[in-house]
Amino acid sequence: MRVTRIFAAAAFALASTFAVADPAAEQAIRKTLDTLQLEVPIESVAASPLNGLYEVKLKGGRVLYASADGQFVMQGYLFQIQDGKPVNLTEKTERLAIAKTINGIPVTDMVVYPAVGPAKSHITVFTDTTCPYCHKLHAEVPELNRLGIEVRYVAFPRQGLGSPGDEQLQAVWCSKDRKGAMDQMVDGKTIKASKCANPVSQQFQIGQSIGVSGTPAIVLQSGQVIPGYQPAPQVAKLAMAAQE
Repeated sequence: MRVTRIFAAAAFALASTFAVADPAAEQAIRKTLDTLQLEVPIESVAASPLNGLYEVKLKGGRVLYASADGQFVMQGYLFQIQDGKPVNLTEKTERLAIAKTINGIPVTDMVVYPAVGPAKSHITVFTDTTCPYCHKLHAEVPELNRLGIEVRYVAFPRQGLGSPGDEQLQAVWCSKDRKGAMDQMVDGKTIKASKCANPVSQQFQIGQSIGVSGTPAIVLQSGQVIPGYQPAPQVAKLAMAAQE
């Protein structure tokens, strides 16, 4: 961590007070953000622990900060010194919101690989069947299952809606046997499935809203997002630690 961040965190901690929410400030902030044409809706505007700074929660979990008059908007980490140590308040807020967003996805809309025996934890993976590192992770799903980790796939066509990956993911989600279709598709086989109402585009939008930009993206139960491939033992360790 850079020294400048530590100094900033200390300053935030010394100045920190819980300000009363001000409707006028919220209106000014929303007006400013409207001019920025954010692609993600605003869920709430509230006073932050730092006096004079407002916390803006976006749909999906990401957080911005703004001045009361709406003239200054920033994206970054807000630290507070607690017991002599810096605590990342932004990260804590974002993880809670992301966990809520991911837990709001019906399991019936996922492709689920259950743990062998009682599940010790679970991970949610934004995947694309055209992604080589997704294939690498998929090859280790049986090991994750043996380690007690349930793997829940959601769709994220990394080249966008209408791409070949999007078409493949829709075919998987429209198959009667989603797991079998996923296995075959990752193996490079072509599967055929009738078009159906499916959650692929919705899950893609959810991924974008929480900051996913590539695949695989692993979301732990705590809401922490792990971008990219990680070996099964490391993923299991992270998944178990997320419950502590």
